[in-house]
Amino acid sequence: MADDRTVDALIFAGGVGRRMGAGSRPKQFLELGGKPIIAYTLDHFEQCERVTGITVACLPDWIDYLEEIVRRQGYRTPITIVPGGKTGFESRLNALEEIHSHHPEDEGAIVLVHDGVRPLINAETISDCIDATIEHHCVATTAPCVETVIVQDEDGKVVKVEDRSRCFLARAPQGFFTNELYRAHLRARDEKRDFVDSVSLMSYYGYDVFTVLGPAENIKVTTPTDYFAFKSFVDERDMRMLWEGRK
Repeated sequence: MADDRTVDALIFAGGVGRRMGAGSRPKQFLELGGKPIIAYTLDHFEQCERVTGITVACLPDWIDYLEEIVRRQGYRTPITIVPGGKTGFESRLNALEEIHSHHPEDEGAIVLVHDGVRPLINAETISDCIDATIEHHCVATTAPCVETVIVQDEDGKVVKVEDRSRCFLARAPQGFFTNELYRAHLRARDEKRDFVDSVSLMSYYGYDVFTVLGPAENIKVTTPTDYFAFKSFVDERDMRMLWEGRK
């Protein structure tokens, strides 16, 4: 589906990585093969030609470092870096205010919200998310749930076993019409409400949320186990490319 509208990527890179146990280095700046995780993530949005701009909400003390990464990578897509807030909600709002300021009257503009530590997305899924957002306004990228999901009470008793065929993992990017998401964030701020992600916020305020299926490997690198899974995927991709190049 061709469309020439404005599409901004909002990349959240404000986490400190306590679960990763990486010392003073935030998880988005951990390196694999001499390249930070955040750069792998930015690469995919750079490679999607439909993305017209990228705004990153970054830990204030690491902005200079991220600016150096961006300069070194030589991205062609315009990238703006803004300070993150004390919470993920505040960080997303800071980035949204920056994005909204560039085209406040454009009711057709789209924003894709993505985690800086979700580096295994691909340009095809990003484009699919844009198409789904144009059609539905609010979209979450998902992956199938491959294990049984149970619901338990406060005593640990299982009260429900979900039908696995109807269960999916909510991932990213999450796509929205920029002005709708911005107005919902302002409302939540005024009402002093906090939300773990933008899909939860939009659902709370009555928006219907639809889904688009993404790659199973689109994990969030949060723990050491996630990091080694990420490394395995990258190693496998590199070996496949090397093998195909020899044919």
